[in-house]
Parts: sequence; C-alpha cells; structure tokens
Amino acid sequence: MLQTTAGEIAGITGGRLVGGATGDETVTGAARIDSRGIEAGDLFAAFLGEHADGHDHVAAAQRSGAAIALVTRDLGLPAVLVDDVRTALWDLARAQLARARQEREDLVVFAITGSAGKTGAKDLLGTILRTAGETIAPVGSFNNELGLPLTVLRLDAGTQYLVLEMGARGVGHIKQLTDIARPDVSLVLNVGSAHLGEFGSVEAIARAKGELVEALEPSGRAILNAEDRLVAAMADRSAAPVLGWGFTTGDLRGEDLALDVDARVSFTLVVPDGLTTLQGEDIPAGRFPVRPDLLGDHQAANALAALSAAVSAGVAPAAAAAALEDAKLASGQRMEALRAGGVIVINDAYNANPDSMRQALKTLAHLGRGHRTIAVLGEMLEMGPDSVRLHDEIGRLVVRLNIGQLYAIGNGAAPIHHGASLEGSFGGESEYLDTIEEAIAVLERTVVPGDVVLLKSSRDAGLREIAAPLIDHLQRRDGALPEHPADEGDDA
Repeated sequence: MLQTTAGEIAGITGGRLVGGATGDETVTGAARIDSRGIEAGDLFAAFLGEHADGHDHVAAAQRSGAAIALVTRDLGLPAVLVDDVRTALWDLARAQLARARQEREDLVVFAITGSAGKTGAKDLLGTILRTAGETIAPVGSFNNELGLPLTVLRLDAGTQYLVLEMGARGVGHIKQLTDIARPDVSLVLNVGSAHLGEFGSVEAIARAKGELVEALEPSGRAILNAEDRLVAAMADRSAAPVLGWGFTTGDLRGEDLALDVDARVSFTLVVPDGLTTLQGEDIPAGRFPVRPDLLGDHQAANALAALSAAVSAGVAPAAAAAALEDAKLASGQRMEALRAGGVIVINDAYNANPDSMRQALKTLAHLGRGHRTIAVLGEMLEMGPDSVRLHDEIGRLVVRLNIGQLYAIGNGAAPIHHGASLEGSFGGESEYLDTIEEAIAVLERTVVPGDVVLLKSSRDAGLREIAAPLIDHLQRRDGALPEHPADEGDDA
C-alpha cells in the first residue's frame, strides 16, 4: 500500500478508531486477510469467511507486525472499526488507486476477463510488463470482489503497471469490480460456457464480460479477440479505441502457429504499420518470433492477447516477444507439466469447462504420440441443466482422440464415462472411480514409464489433490526406472 495512517483509513472507510488506536499507526505494507502471511507494516482485514473468522486472529496478526486491523467488532486491540470489512476494502482500494494515479501519471491499469484463460493471460502479461517497469500481477486468481481490492492495495509509489483479473458469476459483477478499479486497458479473451449454469445462456455471459469494455474512458483501449464473434461485437460498447487480435483476422496477428513434439507452442507476432499506443505513439511494425514454454495451441491465444495489451501500452513488440522466450505460467495447476519416474503428469486441475477440457485433451493426444495417454477427468461444475450432455460429449471426445485410458472421477463425472462407453470405449479403456483416494491408488498401481497423464477438473471437484501424491510415488520409485524420452528432447 501507499503509506497510510490508521486515521486516514478510518476517514476513508467511515470507521472509527478503537482498542487504544491513536490514528498514527502507519501502514507501509500490503492488506491481507490471512494472519499467517502478515509482515511488518501490513493492514490485517478481519474478514468473516465461510470457514474462519478473521477476528480470532487479530492478536496473532499484530504480534507478527500488523500496523492496524480492520474489524467489525471491538476486541480491545488497536483497530479501525467498520460496518463491513469487504466494503471497507473496496473504499480503501478506490482511494489508493486514485492517489496512485495522482502521484504517477504514467500508471497503467490493465483488466482481463474471459470464460477461459484469464489467469494465464494475466501471468504472461505480467511477465512482459516486468521488463518495462514495476508491475503488480499477483500469482493465482484474485479475480473476485475480495481478491481484486487486495490486489489494488499492493500498489506502492514505484508501481507503473497494475494487472487485474476480473471474473463474474452474473451480470453486474464485473461492473462492480470496475467501479472499484477503472481500467485503462480492457482485455477480453473469449466468451464460452464456463459458469453457464449461473448465467443461463452464453449471451448473458457476453453481456457480463462486456461490462469490462463499457468501463473504459475514451482515453483507454479495448483489446478484443477478433475471432470470437461475441467478443468482437463488444467494440460497439466501447467509448475507447479498439485493437483486435487473432490468428486469422484482427489488427495484431499471430502467424506460423506450431506445436513441437513436446506440445510447446510457437508463433510469429505480426504488427502492421499504422497502429498507435495508448499514449499516441507509433507501434513499430514487423514480425517477431514468440516461443514460450507453454503446452497446447490454446496457450498461443493467451500469449497473443497478452502481447497485444502490452504493445498497446507502449512496450516495444520486439521486447515484448523476447520477454516470453521460454516463459512459464506463474500460477500453478494450469497445463503444468510435471515429470517423474519417466512419466509426464499434466496438472490442469484448477478449473474446467467444456472449452478448456477439449483443449487439454487435444494437447494430451499430441503430447502422447507414441506413448500411452491417460485422461483423469473430474466434474465440470456450474454447467446448469446441460451438465449431463456436456460431460457426455467430453467422454465421446476422449474416444475420438484415441486417448489410451480414461478414468472419470466422482458422481458428477459419471456421464463422461457413459459417453465414452457409448462412443466405443470397451475392454476397460474407460473406468469410473468414486473417490480421489481410489483414483490415486489406481494410478499408482497402473502408471508406467512412458505414460502421459492429464489431470483435469474444476477446482472443487478435487483432482488437484492427486498430483502431489502421484508425483511423490513416482519419485520414490524413480531410481530403478528410465527417464521419459521427452526429458531427452525426443518425440513425446
């Protein structure tokens, strides 16, 4: 945070000082809701969550160096008492961002949304921007009404670029977030079927995602996927100039898209003459090779989107492309390739929807050429009344891609197994397993050197709990096993 006193926080939030607080206590660090991560000078927000009450940890936070706490009840400890901690964080974030803009005129705020790929694009954009100036782009998915203000409150006097991820579970949610932090650059990746059960229709998802574009001032810039019909249509909702990107159409283009034998993506960024930055300067034209260390051709879209946003804000295209050389995603469990015991485990179990499931399975099929492929799939949550059909279609796709073995985990994923069986998976190529524990046991017993394993589900379906014990098992038996050929640069 920009240096702020408890008295100033009380004034901004409409709170009052309690517990002996003088108002002179000075916050010089970040705002946090987890007392275990508190550092000297931080603000501790005693948030009442579903499973824990932050008020139980105020004393521990202050022992760890918290300058002051935000609370909703007086505990007799130095604090700012407010009606609602979350609302107070919103007010504080607005004030801090307004102050940062006054103190640094070249501060650029980026906001990213989309049905899939938000966190990956955010990570890649952060990687590029850090080569040009001090950047805040936190690891993970801080994209809701609590995570976003906590990200904004990491601002300090040196910040030049602030990258925000904005998610939505209904119409109006992104508008609420942009009311806290208005973007200068709005990047929309795609409109798909994620959270379809909550929105009701893809058109409603498009309305919600488009709120990010509507938040722009005329001096801003909308960065839109020109190949997604619903995203491209958002140009009509923007008061700011629009820059389109894509591999077949758009202002900025990706050409020569390719996957190597290890399914790592590469392409060429093509910048035509006549494009200008947010600041009104010419963007240098040319062709620039892009070679990140990312699995799957769908990652090319995230990389091209991040490049488009960065060059629109003034980063030279050559420097932006160079910044992505061998780049990985900072946030884990997103097409994360883990190697042990001659086995490749692709951990993509943080989130799932039909689009990302298809992309991950295509990558598995490519990566596993010449080796046995194993798809370990869990439920895609929030699919609404079409859930059974959408899961059934994924099972059928597994068969069409000739994946060697399918394990569908948990009751919600049973239609995946059903669809695969109807499509033509016989003789045990598709198997239904009830629990995560059962899945771990089966994988430890059956995975052999040369196998490529994909773990894919929504976060709360639990498949993210499989990777660590499976890798540990493979490492413990590693000494007697040959390395996977991919580790030596051969065909995987």
